[in-house]
Amino acid sequence: MSLQAMNRRTFLETATSVTAATLLTSRLGFAAGDHKIEKVGVQLYTVRDLMKEDFDGTIAKVAQIGYKEVEFAGYFGRTGAQVRAACDKNGLTAISTHVQYDELDDKFPSVIETSRTIGLKYIVCPFIQEELRKSPDIWKRAAEKFNRCGEATKKAGMQFAYHNHWFEFLPVDGKLPYDELLKECDGNLVKMEMDLCWITAAGADPLKYFNQYPGRFPLVHVKDLHSIPKVTAGGAQNYGDTVDLTEVGSGLIDWKRIFAQSDKAGIKHYIVEHDHPKQPLESIAKSYEYLNTLRW
Repeated sequence: MSLQAMNRRTFLETATSVTAATLLTSRLGFAAGDHKIEKVGVQLYTVRDLMKEDFDGTIAKVAQIGYKEVEFAGYFGRTGAQVRAACDKNGLTAISTHVQYDELDDKFPSVIETSRTIGLKYIVCPFIQEELRKSPDIWKRAAEKFNRCGEATKKAGMQFAYHNHWFEFLPVDGKLPYDELLKECDGNLVKMEMDLCWITAAGADPLKYFNQYPGRFPLVHVKDLHSIPKVTAGGAQNYGDTVDLTEVGSGLIDWKRIFAQSDKAGIKHYIVEHDHPKQPLESIAKSYEYLNTLRW
């Protein structure tokens, strides 16, 4: 073989290898940026004042923005059948509802029945009152209650979960309440709806928990903030008044970093929330636009 022919073959082999590597890199790069949220959800607490005035009309406007899933925080006098009809009419899937801690005992069978009528997948406890949190062994007792509720919810074909604020990430007797809940709760009976804003406000890292408890976080609350606030264990419940919240994508949270670990976390539902928006519909529209175009 002549030197010229050999050089030509070497060139072609090298070019072919480079082309293949370039294509592979391109495809991997494309795949890495091709993950998206298929169905963006919203916590209707964000539009609660509008819901009080016009329940059906607000539901319709939420759907018109583009949302496909909703989470409730009260039904404003509607029956389970009426709630389901409003969602069905607007092509919305009611994924979950927030139920207060004091409704987890004698009232819980009724909660389950209403939730089944609506067609919910999750029943979520969103908060433990400050006075209760001062009680001895509250987190151990809360975990026991959550396990009981989780068992009853499972029997009804649904899943029980707990939603955090920031106080769960502040030490109590040298332990973090959130850690205690994750340890004491049966991972099959009790999942977590991680509020990604409040855990960030507390200075904790969601990825640490995703790594330590994979699959335990099927729902997340997606809201943003401009700056890290000074947090305390007690105080008022209106956290949105004491924190500079903003629409998703316009604050400091690195959503791509978090969502890149969605599979490990077990995230199935991404739920937008803003506790106190000045213009609720405009707020959830901006958050929807950002999340609907986000790729990671």
